[in-house]
Amino acid sequence: MTAGELFLKSLSSGVITQAEIDWLLSQQDRLTRAEQAAMQRLGRLLDQGQIQLGCRVAPQLQWHREVLREWIEPLGRRRRSAMARTPRSKTAQLGGDPTG
Repeated sequence: MTAGELFLKSLSSGVITQAEIDWLLSQQDRLTRAEQAAMQRLGRLLDQGQIQLGCRVAPQLQWHREVLREWIEPLGRRRRSAMARTPRSKTAQLGGDPTG
């Protein structure tokens, strides 16, 4: 892992772990000037609350939740309950022309 990767990972997820902070502090004397500036910005974002100290959810679990929310649920319970609330005319239910 590089300091740049850590910076981008933290920005994209909004989370930095304690292990990542420990690694960053252990590498502090080896950082380039640009990496030092990025880490200062990371510190400011932590102070502002835009990046949280915590842990990341495993990508498979996130993928599972996304699939459940985007694909499975619309085809399951929520779809049936939405269809039950939609009134249909008697003609449309019987397969006839709803206009006549």
